[in-house]
Amino acid sequence: MTVQKILNSARGAVETISGDASVLEAAQRLSARKIGALIVSEDGSELRGIVSERDIVREIGARGAAALSDKVVDLMTAKVESCAPDDKLVETLARMTAGRFRHMPVLEDGKLAGIISIGDVVKVRLSEMEHENSALADMIRGY
Repeated sequence: MTVQKILNSARGAVETISGDASVLEAAQRLSARKIGALIVSEDGSELRGIVSERDIVREIGARGAAALSDKVVDLMTAKVESCAPDDKLVETLARMTAGRFRHMPVLEDGKLAGIISIGDVVKVRLSEMEHENSALADMIRGY
């Protein structure tokens, strides 16, 4: 199974934010959209970075409310791990787990194609494993 399976069931457009936006604006957008990360992009197709709720909480914890007036570009992760639509879910999950991050942009031909969360990957993998388990149980029972 590949990343494309998650993209096919995606809930809509990828949420992006300008690097010049404030951290407060990023926090408000994350809260309003009930999501955990925003892609930093000036045009919606080029990946400049990613900013997550964890990044924001860490910065506020270190510097207090003053961090809210900073620009997203000062807080974002610029060296972003990404995947492609044809990458295998098992390998993508392993990379996300090893890197200890919960969101990964999906790039196709260098352009932003989507974003997946570790929750998305786990949900699809769990469904896949339940299906396999059911098929094996049927084989054992002789169906």
